[in-house]
Amino acid sequence: MGHRLSRIYTRTGDDGSTGLGDGSRTGKDSLRVNAYGTVDEANSAIGVVLAAAGVPADIARLLTTVQHQLFDLGGELCIPGHALVQQADIDALEQQLDHYNEQLPPLKDFILPAGGEAAARCHLARTIVRRAERETVALSRVEPVRAEAVRYLNRLSDLLFVLARVLARGDGQGEVLWQRERRHLGG
Repeated sequence: MGHRLSRIYTRTGDDGSTGLGDGSRTGKDSLRVNAYGTVDEANSAIGVVLAAAGVPADIARLLTTVQHQLFDLGGELCIPGHALVQQADIDALEQQLDHYNEQLPPLKDFILPAGGEAAARCHLARTIVRRAERETVALSRVEPVRAEAVRYLNRLSDLLFVLARVLARGDGQGEVLWQRERRHLGG
């Protein structure tokens, strides 16, 4: 592959528009741009998880695969009518979800997004994926979006929740349970 980006700035977006993968232009604040932009943000957040110390090699490999799939999903959302994420990708997420979840005790309480650095980063990535899902659903209400895109994001957020639990337990921090009956600040 040759040089695809010879210049980083093009000045074509100075008017508030951006180019889609099919060559058409749309507003930088469009639902489509919000959806694929948040997928990109989620991908970056997963990179932040991978940068944390102590992420086990199997989880690092899984998250790297997810990053590639999120790049594909961003491309799919950037090119109207394009299909890159497949049902097999969703099935693979479900298999990984089942694999990691079977190692965990059942949840009887809500947990807080904490539990050590890697786990907290994973929770943050999970919430960004949830936002990407909401924005992709919003886009699907006004423009065609493949159901696989929404399903992929939904399963990925579930997987990130389970991985956050695994990471919290793995680094010795443990999960932080939400306490319904707690003291309020100042009292």
